[in-house]
Amino acid sequence: MAAQNKVAIVTGASAGIGKAAGVALIKAGWKVAFAARRAELLEKIVAECGADKALAVATDVGKPESVKNLFAQTKAKFGRLDLLFNNAGMGAPPVPIDELPYEKWLQVVDANLNGMFLCTQEAFRLFKSQNPQGGRIINNGSISAHAPRPFSAPYTATKHAVTGLTKSSALDGRKYDIACGQIDIGNARTDLAARMANGVPQANGQIAVEPLMDVDQVGAAVLHMANLPLETNVQFMTIMATKMPFVGRG
Repeated sequence: MAAQNKVAIVTGASAGIGKAAGVALIKAGWKVAFAARRAELLEKIVAECGADKALAVATDVGKPESVKNLFAQTKAKFGRLDLLFNNAGMGAPPVPIDELPYEKWLQVVDANLNGMFLCTQEAFRLFKSQNPQGGRIINNGSISAHAPRPFSAPYTATKHAVTGLTKSSALDGRKYDIACGQIDIGNARTDLAARMANGVPQANGQIAVEPLMDVDQVGAAVLHMANLPLETNVQFMTIMATKMPFVGRG
């Protein structure tokens, strides 16, 4: 299927990695539904990309009805779905685990895990019902799907869980031509990660500056995974700033 006939949903798409991935898809000829909570930022992106190619849908991925609305609007405008980039997520304040309010834990679980499940569920329903059947899901796992940072229990726990969801989705999707993979991203230059240039806590208690990479390189990596035929899948990809302390972290 030609790229100009392909349709994607990108969650957490108002800024950072989600925006970079969505714009990369648009430039490659895809049609994209940009989903996030900040509607005004989504509308600006659509204005830049063109309303014929892009759709803004204010979405809270932790709420089932909001997710259903996202997929319904995407199908109504573009007719089908070929890709879900499950990117929406959040962290909690970096405090010792015994000081973390339970409400903050629930917020992170809702955004990072429950939201990804809800979007995956709706994607499966649409992928199975359309003709031709099938599609692709790319989950944002993060480096924290492998190794934690200090004081990051909610984020790290949910990102480890994402790996389980990725594997289960890849297995259960096989007979429906649904491919599911995961991209684990380390230190992309976004507003969220900008603090790393000033120094962040390390496992040994020190504060250290960490290198960053251009977020557009992440967008290009997502595009590469997205453009593969459904008979081919990148199950796991790690893309990171070359000199960041991941291999050997701690």
